[in-house]
Amino acid sequence: MNESPRTDPDGLTQTEMLSALFAQLVMQQANMAFMLLGKTPHPETGKTVRDLEAAQMFIGQLEMLEAKTKGNLNPDEQNLLKQSLMSLHMAFVEAVNAPENSADKPQPENKTAPAEPADAAKSDESGKRFSKTYPT
Repeated sequence: MNESPRTDPDGLTQTEMLSALFAQLVMQQANMAFMLLGKTPHPETGKTVRDLEAAQMFIGQLEMLEAKTKGNLNPDEQNLLKQSLMSLHMAFVEAVNAPENSADKPQPENKTAPAEPADAAKSDESGKRFSKTYPT
């Protein structure tokens, strides 16, 4: 009889409660990092925020948690932490490579609008900073 005593009104064991709390902690840290990377809007203002240093701190905390809990997590907890970190690393690289103002104001898609002469002159002055091509 090594099972932990049931302490939760929902019938969860202490181990299950701790696992749920761990998952909640990982998700809170990941959500904060995503918000600071400009990937999700701020919950109160609805505006996107971009603070790469703060996002890096939250990612670093999850990396520390991964190192300190190595060998002590069940497979679900380990997968959650690993997948969260992989997603955050990808989002961080995207945020670093994106123009700074892209998180501040969403860019509407301009599908086939013809450029006016004044717009052409402006685009020549600013120059093209980034270009992306896709294989066909």
